[in-house]
Amino acid sequence: MSDVSAKRKPTIRQIAAQAGVSRSTVSRVINGGHWVSPDARQAVEEAILATGYTANHHARSLATGRAGSLAFLLTEPQQLLFDDPTFALLLRGAAEALAQRAMTLVLLVAGTPAERASVAQFLSAGHVDGVMLISSHESDPLLDQLIEVGIPTVCCGVPLGHERDLSTISVDEIASARAMATHLVSQGHRRIGMIAGPDDTPGGRYRLVGFREELGDLYDEALVERGDYSYESGLNAMTRMLDHDVDHDVDAVFAASDRMAAGAIAAARRAGRRVPEDIAIAGFDDSGLAATHEPPITTMRQPWDQISAQMVAVLLEVIAGAPARSVILDTELVVRASA
Repeated sequence: MSDVSAKRKPTIRQIAAQAGVSRSTVSRVINGGHWVSPDARQAVEEAILATGYTANHHARSLATGRAGSLAFLLTEPQQLLFDDPTFALLLRGAAEALAQRAMTLVLLVAGTPAERASVAQFLSAGHVDGVMLISSHESDPLLDQLIEVGIPTVCCGVPLGHERDLSTISVDEIASARAMATHLVSQGHRRIGMIAGPDDTPGGRYRLVGFREELGDLYDEALVERGDYSYESGLNAMTRMLDHDVDHDVDAVFAASDRMAAGAIAAARRAGRRVPEDIAIAGFDDSGLAATHEPPITTMRQPWDQISAQMVAVLLEVIAGAPARSVILDTELVVRASA
């Protein structure tokens, strides 16, 4: 009999007894940690580790009507998941945050109409409890479908056109761009261009707003090009800018992503312009590329770990019935050799 007892899995009742809390407190910690004090959470987590407790997700889903999983939904072409390091950082952070809660992360990619239709059907069937929407576009019909279905959703970045409809985790795009513009001006630059992102994305729209506001009279619309955050678009945008720069007086460029900044540096070198001696080039993100590039790229660092952790925490709040809310995080200017 003692051998059988030793092999039994620990129960929530045993966890509660060891932690000195109620069973309902243990349940709240296991299901996302809502409305639990830090001390109680720590006691429960220590008891779980000590006893080797693992949640029975199938039984819990039957009892609660929840799947015990969240979706990481990328509304971009599939190759960007591997080409753009920012998405990998967010994915890793979200997976780690959910693993701490014994929950599952489901990766969904909806970059084509067929993929969007498939994803919408999957989400409507209740296979996940909520959605972390990554890289939303203003005209994307999937965003309207998520709202119509009523599935709890948190957006990474402000969803244009739905600013008050959903919870959002974002950086202060305008203040970040102003900080970079201030830095470039402080280095003595006066003819400053920008390679902005797509206007239907929050980063593409609001980083340009902050850049324009901070430059004031120094802002020149003729020195603004647009890209899609990729290396190739940065190279092409910089090539166009330099082709129009007949007086060779553009002395700095702010690109709205590090990948576009890297492309811009390549284009400047092809045109015989040295970086940073002839033209300073800065980026945005600091997702790994900027630090290893030659020259290392001056950039605005996004707090990737905080963004992921906040997406998970706020989404679990919404699932538990909390109203939508917005979290705005600060970025950090990282000065390197390119500017």
